[in-house]
Amino acid sequence: MAALGAGALLVSVGDATGPVPGLVPWQADVAVGVVACLALLLRRRWPLALAALVVPLGAVSIMASGAILGAVFGLALRRRFTVAAGFAAGYLATAPVYLLLQREPRFSLWTDVVVRGVLATAAVGWGLYARERQVLIRHLGERAARAEAEQAGRIARARRDERDQIAREMHDVLAHRLSMISLHAGALELHPAVSADVHDAAGVIRAGAHEALEELRAVIGVLRHGAGDEPEPPQPGLEEVGDLVADARRCGNEVGFDDRLADAGVPSPPGATGRVAYRVVQEALTNARKHAPGSPVSLVVDGGPGDGLRIEVSNPASASAAAGSVPGSGLGLVGLAERVELAGGRLAHGMAAGRFRLEVRLPWLV
Repeated sequence: MAALGAGALLVSVGDATGPVPGLVPWQADVAVGVVACLALLLRRRWPLALAALVVPLGAVSIMASGAILGAVFGLALRRRFTVAAGFAAGYLATAPVYLLLQREPRFSLWTDVVVRGVLATAAVGWGLYARERQVLIRHLGERAARAEAEQAGRIARARRDERDQIAREMHDVLAHRLSMISLHAGALELHPAVSADVHDAAGVIRAGAHEALEELRAVIGVLRHGAGDEPEPPQPGLEEVGDLVADARRCGNEVGFDDRLADAGVPSPPGATGRVAYRVVQEALTNARKHAPGSPVSLVVDGGPGDGLRIEVSNPASASAAAGSVPGSGLGLVGLAERVELAGGRLAHGMAAGRFRLEVRLPWLV
């Protein structure tokens, strides 16, 4: 439609409808131009052949100019610049022939050449711009897809690393407990006051604990590859959260610690819940120190054996968070979410009323 409109405009103001008809009647001019415009439907499949077909028509039809410009644009979009420039020059070369076919042209040769030159240059330039834009869009799309794949890989690695860390921690916790069982069973086995049946039972318990410990080391100990042979230190629980608060205060963050468990006289949950809770508070305070240094932090811990454990940490949003880079939006929370989900809990985080808020709910496991 654009080619037909451009050709019709050139026919109405050009030489084809001059006071004295030329050797090519304007009706034939229009008919040839309309056929050339319809041939643009083949521009994507055969751009070079289309240009070779329609460009010579510029010598007999001004109506075909729209189709010619469309063909030159397609060449600039899909072929080398020199090919498009050559056909554009060919279009300019048809101007003298076209004027020779007019008995009394309205405009001079130079006017026709300048008009055709401007239109051809615009078609080539527009085609080059569209080609570069397509290349840029494709490049940006590939970069976005690559970045998305890399981010997915980093998230998967963070989750895998967190699972490996949990397995190493559980290895040491279970190894310690099995060692204690074996130790007490050995002491009971050697006690002179026990009966023969108790002596035999203690021996079975000691041997079973020792075998379980060896199997545990064989199955999970492979996770220590690259991490050294030293065992993990004793895993802290919720009772050690006060140390984390003290460290955060020494680093410049004023932490308001509302320990509702202690206020209500509820003992801290031991075992898995306590270890996961410690890790949650550690990651939350680290994020606050990293993304909002010097800001006041609110820490609330409450719950009970029937309701589960709830941990809420919030701090004012920093300037980077307001601009879209929320605190804790990296891979630390990805691993933390993996740990919480494996413990049967839920993690939620986000912005609310100008503050970054992290809330975790855990079952009261022992």
